[in-house]
Amino acid sequence: MRAYSIDLREKVVEAYDREVGSQRQIAEIFGVSRSFVEKLLHRRRTTGDIAPLPHGGGGKPVLDGEALSLVSQLVEKEPDATLEELCEAVHMERGIRVSLSNMCTRLKHMGLARKKRHFMPQSGTAPG
Repeated sequence: MRAYSIDLREKVVEAYDREVGSQRQIAEIFGVSRSFVEKLLHRRRTTGDIAPLPHGGGGKPVLDGEALSLVSQLVEKEPDATLEELCEAVHMERGIRVSLSNMCTRLKHMGLARKKRHFMPQSGTAPG
Protein backbone atom coordinates (compact mmCIF):
# COMPACT_ATOMS: atom_id res chain seq x y z
CA MET A 1 0.00 0.00 0.00
CA ARG A 2 1.33 3.40 -0.93
CA ALA A 3 1.81 6.23 1.52
CA TYR A 4 -0.47 9.24 1.26
CA SER A 5 1.04 12.12 -0.74
CA ILE A 6 2.70 15.11 0.90
CA ASP A 7 0.05 17.30 -0.75
CA LEU A 8 -2.78 15.42 0.98
CA ARG A 9 -0.91 15.43 4.28
CA GLU A 10 -0.43 19.21 4.06
CA LYS A 11 -4.12 19.72 3.29
CA VAL A 12 -5.18 17.58 6.27
CA VAL A 13 -2.86 19.47 8.63
CA GLU A 14 -3.98 22.83 7.21
CA ALA A 15 -7.65 21.92 7.66
CA TYR A 16 -6.95 20.92 11.26
CA ASP A 17 -5.05 24.15 11.93
CA ARG A 18 -7.91 26.21 10.44
CA GLU A 19 -10.30 24.27 12.71
CA VAL A 20 -12.46 23.12 9.80
CA GLY A 21 -13.81 20.37 12.01
CA SER A 22 -12.92 17.57 14.36
CA GLN A 23 -10.35 14.94 13.44
CA ARG A 24 -13.19 12.62 12.48
CA GLN A 25 -14.79 15.26 10.23
CA ILE A 26 -11.47 16.09 8.58
CA ALA A 27 -10.90 12.39 7.93
CA GLU A 28 -14.31 12.16 6.24
CA ILE A 29 -13.66 15.28 4.14
CA PHE A 30 -10.38 13.92 2.77
CA GLY A 31 -11.44 10.28 2.57
CA VAL A 32 -8.84 8.97 5.02
CA SER A 33 -9.17 7.15 8.31
CA ARG A 34 -9.42 8.98 11.61
CA SER A 35 -6.39 7.08 12.87
CA PHE A 36 -4.35 8.47 9.93
CA VAL A 37 -5.29 12.01 10.95
CA GLU A 38 -4.46 11.27 14.60
CA LYS A 39 -1.09 9.72 13.74
CA LEU A 40 -0.24 12.52 11.30
CA LEU A 41 -0.96 15.22 13.88
CA HIS A 42 0.89 13.32 16.60
CA ARG A 43 3.91 12.92 14.35
CA ARG A 44 3.89 16.64 13.55
CA ARG A 45 3.75 17.48 17.26
CA THR A 46 6.59 15.12 18.20
CA THR A 47 8.95 15.43 15.21
CA GLY A 48 7.74 18.46 13.30
CA ASP A 49 7.58 16.34 10.13
CA ILE A 50 4.59 15.05 8.16
CA ALA A 51 6.45 13.17 5.41
CA PRO A 52 5.81 9.43 5.17
CA LEU A 53 8.32 7.11 6.78
CA PRO A 54 10.50 5.07 4.44
CA HIS A 55 9.42 1.52 3.64
CA GLY A 56 10.58 -0.97 6.24
CA GLY A 57 12.00 -3.37 3.66
CA GLY A 58 10.02 -6.47 4.56
CA GLY A 59 11.26 -9.68 6.06
CA LYS A 60 14.38 -11.64 5.23
CA PRO A 61 13.81 -14.19 2.44
CA VAL A 62 13.63 -17.79 3.61
CA LEU A 63 15.42 -19.08 0.53
CA ASP A 64 18.91 -17.64 0.00
CA GLY A 65 20.86 -17.78 -3.27
CA GLU A 66 22.19 -21.28 -2.66
CA ALA A 67 18.73 -22.60 -1.81
CA LEU A 68 17.27 -21.00 -4.95
CA SER A 69 20.04 -22.61 -6.99
CA LEU A 70 19.14 -25.96 -5.40
CA VAL A 71 15.47 -25.47 -6.29
CA SER A 72 16.43 -24.71 -9.87
CA GLN A 73 18.53 -27.89 -10.04
CA LEU A 74 15.75 -29.95 -8.48
CA VAL A 75 13.19 -28.71 -11.00
CA GLU A 76 15.58 -29.34 -13.89
CA LYS A 77 16.31 -32.85 -12.62
CA GLU A 78 12.70 -33.72 -11.73
CA PRO A 79 10.27 -31.41 -13.62
CA ASP A 80 7.25 -33.37 -12.37
CA ALA A 81 8.09 -32.74 -8.70
CA THR A 82 5.22 -31.37 -6.65
CA LEU A 83 5.55 -28.35 -4.39
CA GLU A 84 5.53 -30.69 -1.40
CA GLU A 85 8.39 -32.71 -2.86
CA LEU A 86 10.43 -29.58 -3.57
CA CYS A 87 9.85 -28.24 -0.06
CA GLU A 88 10.86 -31.58 1.45
CA ALA A 89 13.98 -31.79 -0.74
CA VAL A 90 15.08 -28.29 0.31
CA HIS A 91 14.48 -29.21 3.94
CA MET A 92 16.49 -32.43 3.65
CA GLU A 93 19.32 -30.83 1.69
CA ARG A 94 19.60 -27.40 3.37
CA GLY A 95 17.61 -27.73 6.61
CA ILE A 96 15.30 -24.90 5.55
CA ARG A 97 11.55 -25.26 5.99
CA VAL A 98 9.65 -23.59 3.15
CA SER A 99 5.89 -23.21 2.91
CA LEU A 100 4.05 -24.38 -0.20
CA SER A 101 2.95 -20.85 -1.05
CA ASN A 102 6.50 -19.53 -0.67
CA MET A 103 7.85 -22.27 -2.93
CA CYS A 104 5.17 -21.54 -5.52
CA THR A 105 6.02 -17.82 -5.43
CA ARG A 106 9.76 -18.49 -5.75
CA LEU A 107 9.18 -20.75 -8.76
CA LYS A 108 7.12 -18.04 -10.45
CA HIS A 109 9.80 -15.39 -9.78
CA MET A 110 12.45 -17.72 -11.19
CA GLY A 111 10.36 -18.31 -14.30
CA LEU A 112 10.07 -22.01 -13.58
CA ALA A 113 6.74 -23.60 -14.33
CA ARG A 114 5.56 -26.38 -12.10
CA LYS A 115 3.68 -29.25 -13.56
CA LYS A 116 0.42 -29.94 -11.86
CA ARG A 117 -0.44 -33.57 -11.46
CA HIS A 118 -4.00 -34.40 -12.28
CA PHE A 119 -5.28 -37.63 -10.78
CA MET A 120 -8.47 -37.86 -12.75
CA PRO A 121 -9.84 -41.03 -14.29
CA GLN A 122 -9.74 -41.17 -18.06
CA SER A 123 -12.91 -40.37 -19.86
CA GLY A 124 -14.93 -43.39 -20.93
CA THR A 125 -15.13 -41.96 -24.46
CA ALA A 126 -11.40 -41.49 -24.94
CA PRO A 127 -9.70 -44.04 -27.16
CA GLY A 128 -7.64 -46.50 -25.13
